[in-house]
Amino acid sequence: MLNNLFKGIFDSDFTTAISISDFLLCLVSSLVLGIVLALAYMYRTRYTKSFVVTLAILPAVVCIVIMMVNGNIGAGVAVAGAFSLVRFRSAPGTAKEICTLFLAMGAGLIVGMGYIGYGALFTMIMCAVFILYNCIDFGTKRNAEIYKTVSITIPEDLNYSSIFNDIFEEYAVFYELAKVKTTNMGSMFKLTYNVTLRDGEGEKEMIDKIRCRNGNLEITVSKQETAHAEL
Repeated sequence: MLNNLFKGIFDSDFTTAISISDFLLCLVSSLVLGIVLALAYMYRTRYTKSFVVTLAILPAVVCIVIMMVNGNIGAGVAVAGAFSLVRFRSAPGTAKEICTLFLAMGAGLIVGMGYIGYGALFTMIMCAVFILYNCIDFGTKRNAEIYKTVSITIPEDLNYSSIFNDIFEEYAVFYELAKVKTTNMGSMFKLTYNVTLRDGEGEKEMIDKIRCRNGNLEITVSKQETAHAEL
């Protein structure tokens, strides 16, 4: 009776059923590997609880899906199409998040194919490499360039096209006027610059000179958004 409960209603005599022990072994193994991947991702990385939980569960989900469609080409194509739809229902992530999701799916796929040892070896090696690269800050730029977004409020009677060019040329290696916006009922302009500073030491001096030029109105300096270039 118990065996019939875990047997597919569409199974035939030519179909090899997965035993309960094998099913549980693969499921538990993939859950353990998911926890290891989540812990490795949390090391020296800003993360959210939802993403870490997803990363811990994803290998088990992929593992079970692969076990269920193993050898069935039609079901495999259908599952691939379903997975592709998930991409359009999720917010874009950073390159690191996408990479760890692929690692989790790879671990779940390996275990789902029945190669538990290879799955564990793959997870351990990739987690070690992931932690190593974080420890040595692999890929970090070694120069002193600092990317900033500078928002400056000026009166409407100032010509904003080149009023701050000489100041930015003194302290920055690159600058561009990214956005102009009217504010305060049109009596002022708010300018947004993308600036690459030579170093962080001269940032205050640059702000002081801009304050003298814009009449001591509001100035905002923030970290430049680079999410569009993450990949």
